[in-house]
Amino acid sequence: MSILRRILMELWVPLLLLAIWWFASADSVNFYYPPLSRILDEFGDIWIVDGIRTEVWPSLQRLVVGYGAAVVLGVALSLLLGMVGWLESAVRPIVEFLRATPGVAILPVMMLFFGLGTAMKISLIALVATWPVLLNTIDGVRSVEPVLHQVAASHRLRWRDRVRFIVLPAAAPQIFAGARTALAISVVAMVMSEMVGAPGGIGHFVLDAQRGFNTTAMWTGIIALGVFGYLLNKVFALVENRVLAWHKGMTAHDHGGK
Repeated sequence: MSILRRILMELWVPLLLLAIWWFASADSVNFYYPPLSRILDEFGDIWIVDGIRTEVWPSLQRLVVGYGAAVVLGVALSLLLGMVGWLESAVRPIVEFLRATPGVAILPVMMLFFGLGTAMKISLIALVATWPVLLNTIDGVRSVEPVLHQVAASHRLRWRDRVRFIVLPAAAPQIFAGARTALAISVVAMVMSEMVGAPGGIGHFVLDAQRGFNTTAMWTGIIALGVFGYLLNKVFALVENRVLAWHKGMTAHDHGGK
């Protein structure tokens, strides 16, 4: 399938919905639902160059740091818990309790500890994004074939070599599955923390526009947030396809090369 055809197959529904929105809102005089043409005009004025520098870039920095910390911490802890069964059973109730606690409920606690600045926003992102990575990686680590562990033991491989050459490759699909879920949760946590924290970021822009009854600017912020999330997902997919190329090739081979 050509690249152009793949792009068209992916974008035709969003483009169709935009066209419907454009014509349906063309004559709108509703204060809360301005015409899409006006929203897009203001979108260019607000978000091209200046908005990227003042709003998108701070959000991206917080997201990268918090999400990166969550992935590193989640993988490191899950390797330990996945390979030490009794320890995983002991801490599982605590993990499930923290995972089930909504980020909104944790936000006031994070504000008490870290204030309203960048530290609070990064910490909240890292906290809520850790659990999908942790739980998925534990399942991946525990799904390693016992025969591989037996072979590693017979060859007296060191623990770090077992992790590097056996456990991590086997758990990689599960790690990326958890990381993809964590990315979506990280964006939600980022917006939520920006709406209550110090100024700066896409979330704060949307809330500030709503408080100022600037509904057109508010809609541009929502669109900017959607584009932001879409581009993050595409970048993640590129990294995943590159890292897991061996796994996809093996899966295709198992299915007869289809």
